[in-house]
Amino acid sequence: MNAIKNRTLVIATQHKKETVIAPLIEKALGVNCVPNEILDTDSLGTFSGEVERKNDPISTVRQKCLLAMQAHNCDLGIASEGSFGNHPSMFFVPADDEFIIFIDQANNIEIIARELSTSTNFGSQEVKTESELLEFAERSKFPSHGLILKGSKDSSNKLYKGLCEKNELIKIFHELRKTNTIILAETDMRAMFNPTRMAVIESATEKLIEKIKSKCPDCKTPGFSIIDSLPGLPCNQCSNPTRSTKTLIYGCSKCKLTVEKANPERSFEEPMYCDFCNP
Repeated sequence: MNAIKNRTLVIATQHKKETVIAPLIEKALGVNCVPNEILDTDSLGTFSGEVERKNDPISTVRQKCLLAMQAHNCDLGIASEGSFGNHPSMFFVPADDEFIIFIDQANNIEIIARELSTSTNFGSQEVKTESELLEFAERSKFPSHGLILKGSKDSSNKLYKGLCEKNELIKIFHELRKTNTIILAETDMRAMFNPTRMAVIESATEKLIEKIKSKCPDCKTPGFSIIDSLPGLPCNQCSNPTRSTKTLIYGCSKCKLTVEKANPERSFEEPMYCDFCNP
């Protein structure tokens, strides 16, 4: 297997994600990170709607990484892709769902990590007055976090992105009001205008590094990580099996070795989560 250390790795972004990804990756893996300077990553989809993302997040992040690697003639790459909406289990809570991928073509390795976080300012609101706009801006962590203004949800008017200055925000709002009854204000979710999202990307990168450093006990391929889990954690009161995770299954993508390990976080479940004690 070709060593990773001292090789060049391209980070497929044009939104400054390398500011949090590169220092962590270079320290952990000993690679030389270079930012993407060729690929227009917005061509694969934009949060503001000008370009629709045609594929699911994992397919998109893989495509983004491979295209940047090809453009830079590099066989080592990292890319991330975020999605925003309601949390899959806490339905009325907004969430940032970040996927980050590591591809090593020299060793035929692909490793993906995910960070699902409720730490996000994601939101939008139709605003009719300047006071409504400023209230939305305050809730959205403006001016440290950028905003977007446009005429309406389906408007073909020009989008105003990356607004981080109060006077400019108000000026554009009143310009749009001349031809629109309602203005749509949105949070700018591009990483360079969203420090909260940047922190989630940083956490996803740390997870990715942990997976890369975890090697298969047999073939030593990086990425030996959790691929499944089994329920049955015993109840602390009645000892009957619960639906909570008892066993984690680790697997290797290359030699297909699997290893079962006990849940490292706890050995018993609380009775409130037991179908026998709390039916």
